[in-house]
Amino acid sequence: MTSRIATEVRDLLTGLGVSETVFTSGDLVVSSPIDGTEIARVVQTAPDAARTTIGAAAEAFAAWRRVPAPRRGELVRLLGEELRANKDVLGRLVTLEVGKVPSEGLGEVQEMIDICDFAVGLSRQLYGLTIQSERPDHRLTEQWHPAGVVGIISAFNFPVAVWSWNAALALVCGDAILWKPSEKAPLTALATHALFERALARFGDAPAGLSALLIGGRDIGELMVEDARVPVVSATGSTRMGRDVGERVARRFGKAILELGGNNASIVTPSADLDLTLRAVAFGAMGTAGQRCTTLRRLIVHEDLYDVLVPRLARVYETIAVGSPVDSEALVGPLIDAPAFAAMQASLDAARAQGGIVHGGGRVDVNGEGSFYARPALVEMPGQVGPVKEETFAPILYVMKYRDLSDAIAMQNDVPQGLSSSIFGTDIREVEQFLSAAGSDCGIANVNMGPSGAEIGGAFGGEKETGGGRESGSDAWRAYMRRQTNAVNYGRTVPLAQGVKFDVG
Repeated sequence: MTSRIATEVRDLLTGLGVSETVFTSGDLVVSSPIDGTEIARVVQTAPDAARTTIGAAAEAFAAWRRVPAPRRGELVRLLGEELRANKDVLGRLVTLEVGKVPSEGLGEVQEMIDICDFAVGLSRQLYGLTIQSERPDHRLTEQWHPAGVVGIISAFNFPVAVWSWNAALALVCGDAILWKPSEKAPLTALATHALFERALARFGDAPAGLSALLIGGRDIGELMVEDARVPVVSATGSTRMGRDVGERVARRFGKAILELGGNNASIVTPSADLDLTLRAVAFGAMGTAGQRCTTLRRLIVHEDLYDVLVPRLARVYETIAVGSPVDSEALVGPLIDAPAFAAMQASLDAARAQGGIVHGGGRVDVNGEGSFYARPALVEMPGQVGPVKEETFAPILYVMKYRDLSDAIAMQNDVPQGLSSSIFGTDIREVEQFLSAAGSDCGIANVNMGPSGAEIGGAFGGEKETGGGRESGSDAWRAYMRRQTNAVNYGRTVPLAQGVKFDVG
C-alpha cells in the first residue's frame, strides 16, 4: 500500500514536471527516514548513457564558454526566480526525503536562492590582475578562463544546497555541470533539475547538455571521476570517499574540490555568556539530528564553568522534542537510516568503555520499526580518547574540561579533521589567541556562536582530512576556472626577463 508520504512526494514531483515514470519504474529504492516507508523507485543512469552525457556536457561547455559572463549570470538569475517561486515545494521535498525539520528544509532552499544572488553579481566581477613588468614596453596581466565540465557529487544531508553552491558559480564561470546526487536523496535532485530546466526554457539559447543528472551508485560516480573530459570534480562526503576521489582525479591531473568530514569543537572560556552559549551549543550539536559536517561534536569547557554549564545542558538534552518533522513541532528529526543509528550506538558503547558518562542516546519510538529516531546524547568524557577523535554522523556531543586556553586549543586541533570551530568568551585576548595563527587550525573559526550555520558570502571548507576545498562565497569561484598569465610586448625590441641576453644578429 502506498504511504501518505509517497503520495505527497508523487504529487510534488509531478507538479514540478518530473515524469512519474522516472521515479516509479526504476530499481533504486528510496525510503523516507520519517517513517521508513518506500516512497520511490528511481530509474538509474546506465554506464553507457553516463558516458554519452559526459560527452554532451563537454560539447555544451565549448559553446557556453563563449557566452559573455553577465549573460551567463542571467541564467542563474532565472534559476533563483524559479527557486523563490517553488521554495515551499522544494523545502517540503527535502523534509520528506531526508527528514529535516521544516525550517531547515526551507532554510536549505533559501541558501540556494542566496547563492544564486551572489553568483549573479559575481558574473560581472570575474577579475584578473595587472602586474608591473620588469621589461620596458611590456604589459603583464592575469586573466581567468572557464575550466570545463564540473562534476558535482553531493551527500544526503544537504541534498540540494551543496549542488547550488557549485552549480551557480560554475555556470557563471562558463562551465557545464554534471550532478551525481546521493543514492539516499535522488528525488530532491530530480525536483531541482526540473526547476533548472524551467530556467533554461526561459533563458532560451543555452546549449543542450549544459546541465545533467547522473543517478546511481559508486560506479556512476567513478565514471565521472575517472573521465578526463571532467577537469573539475567537487565532492562532498566522508573522508574515505574524498581520499578515493582526490587520488583518482589527481592521477589524471584534474582538480578536486573536497568537502569532507568534520569533528568540530567549541571552547567555553570563563568569560562566556552562558545563556548565549547554551542556545548556540544546543543548535550546533542537535540541529539536523547531528547530521551536518559542521555539527558540534566536542565541547571543551573551562573547569570553573563545567559544573554550572553541563547540568543545564543535560536538562536541555533531556527535554528537547524528538519527533516526526511532518506530524509534530519537534526540533530533532530522524537519523537517515538503520546504519546511522547503529553507528551512533557503537560510538556510545566505545565512549562508555573509555569511562564516559552517557546522558541520552537511546532510540525514540516515533513511527515504528522502519524509522530511526534517537535522543541526542551528551557524553561526559575523562579526556579526548577513543570515539572522541572520530566523526560519528549522529547527535553525540562529547564534553571535556580544560584549565589553560592553550591546552584547550591543542585539544581542539588534535583530531584529523579541520572543518569548523568556535570559542565562547568576551575576553578579547583569549578570542584573538583563538583566531591567531597559533589558534584554531580549522577552515572556519567562529566567536560566540557554534561551528554550524555558515553563510554563503564566506568561502566554506576546511583543512587536513576535511580536504582543503572551498565552495560558495569569497573567491571560491577561482576553483571553477583556469588561470592564464599574459605578457604583451608593444615595443620594437625583445628585452628578456632577468637580464638574459640572446642576440642573434
